[in-house]
Amino acid sequence: MRQPDAVIELNLSQVAKQSLWITLSSLILLTICDYLLYSTWIFSVSWSAFFLTILGYIVLIVLHEFFHLLGFRLFGGVPWKKMQFGLNLELGVAYATMDQRLTNRAMRASLLLPFWMTGIIPALLGLYWQNGVLYVLAALLIGGAAGDFAMYVKLRKYPPNALIEDDSKEPKLYVYQQFAVDDVDES
Repeated sequence: MRQPDAVIELNLSQVAKQSLWITLSSLILLTICDYLLYSTWIFSVSWSAFFLTILGYIVLIVLHEFFHLLGFRLFGGVPWKKMQFGLNLELGVAYATMDQRLTNRAMRASLLLPFWMTGIIPALLGLYWQNGVLYVLAALLIGGAAGDFAMYVKLRKYPPNALIEDDSKEPKLYVYQQFAVDDVDES
């Protein structure tokens, strides 16, 4: 197997800092939007809201990773049997991966799908229902997509038809630019 033309790696400590800033900025923005729409402050603290937020966060993290898998399927045609997801306790991250190369275009779409589905949609629902728990969950999941954003930005400098291979052990992508489209595994 030939060597990749480029390797994209994430600095997890830098991504964690970006995630924190994105989360806080998103929460502030949602709070401002809420105030502009409704002219009231809706945040209150209760045990039920706290536990609902924890439960919602766990569910949305699982959904975030599922939407990566769905993106691999929808945008890249990856068979379900070639995909897996789980938790890397050593790195402290949830992951979704596959053992098939995707085009850069398909990988970029797959990276951003969870942001829209588990970040933006809950934010819009929170604004519609004026629900503080959804604001917090949306902000956490928007910030949680910082690694996806970082990978997306790095992939933008490569052609849409370059092949991208996901590393199943680390937050790393391998880029193959010189290939025939026939290199994509169709099995």
